[in-house]
Amino acid sequence: MRTVLVTGLGGAGRTTVAAATAHAAAKRGERVLFLSTGPGDVLGTPVTGSPDAPEKITDGLWAARVDTGADFRAEFLSLQERSASALDLLGAARLEEAELTELPGSEQFALLRALTVAASGDWDTAVVDLPPLRETIALLALPEQLRRYLRRLLPQERQAARALRPVLAQLAGVPMPAQWLYATAARWDAELALVQSVIESGETALRVVAEPGPAAATALRTARSGLALHGLRVEALLANRVLPRHSADTWLASLAAQQEKCLHEWSEDWLPGTALLEVPHVGRDPRGLDDLALLGDLWLPGGDGPRDGDGADRGSPRQRIEDRRADDGILVWTLELPGAVKGDVGLVRRGDELLLTVGPFRRILPLPSALRRCTVAGAALADGALRVRFAPDPQLWPLGH
Repeated sequence: MRTVLVTGLGGAGRTTVAAATAHAAAKRGERVLFLSTGPGDVLGTPVTGSPDAPEKITDGLWAARVDTGADFRAEFLSLQERSASALDLLGAARLEEAELTELPGSEQFALLRALTVAASGDWDTAVVDLPPLRETIALLALPEQLRRYLRRLLPQERQAARALRPVLAQLAGVPMPAQWLYATAARWDAELALVQSVIESGETALRVVAEPGPAAATALRTARSGLALHGLRVEALLANRVLPRHSADTWLASLAAQQEKCLHEWSEDWLPGTALLEVPHVGRDPRGLDDLALLGDLWLPGGDGPRDGDGADRGSPRQRIEDRRADDGILVWTLELPGAVKGDVGLVRRGDELLLTVGPFRRILPLPSALRRCTVAGAALADGALRVRFAPDPQLWPLGH
């Protein structure tokens, strides 16, 4: 199944473009699911179906609204039920569904769960309307980050001791809370691994919607480095609400010229690795399938879009290691970070990991095995690439290698 994730700058019309993408796929004969937390009436009718039970909109197209509040309540009650013995031991009072209110961050988890539901369904394509671009970068990085936290707080090697806990519980005469803690952590890790596999799948494509203009250009430059840092490949940049190139109206002609200049800059920055699609301005906010059809055929069939050409793992920044020991006595780890600005980049070596900051974005990267036996000798950012120099540690590096 192909999954198309649609995000964009705030106010750029990403929900409309996502719906138009789903509609275009359905018109091509695909069996399509459209997911959104706030679809409104963009499809011409209110969307009331859930990810588990989507409603049919037209031939080939189903839609569902991700109800973040309902998802939060269901997950909380399920966790409370599974933790019943530990809660009873602590004398905790159970919470009822009616008194549960949605907490910050619940939307992100609801969307991640909806992704896995869609991926397990009988669809040719799932189109998912995601939050604004900066929030989406954090959302798609969340599974990896949470799995790292779980590994640090509840390491796998300690879970082997779970087999002894029932015996200890009998000897002590009380249940052992740590038993359900490890079981819960294992379940969360499995669920997060499933979501991460969907995000990093070769059948998952990310699309970014922006309205061409100076403000959008600045925001995209900042976000682009965050996308690269987290290994999120952008299949297509969709320039929304593009005005006609030629107009007798002086005001419209001036706006169109500004858009055309921005589009030219985007084509130089993003091509050839990312397709640039222009979505026309229809003179109103599109509502209903007929209006969505006016936006053009926004579909890029799987396999025809840009592909990774350097062999880099999906979910990782494009990277390579150069062995310069013969000439300079160092190894150079190059990480591609297009859009990054020198003053916004910071890095810290911590054990076998590199803590890398690019503007508002941060990621902890495991060092390749060869570099773990080296010390950091310096770093430089140039031409959209961060080059980190490593000097082999004589005490760890075998002689003659």
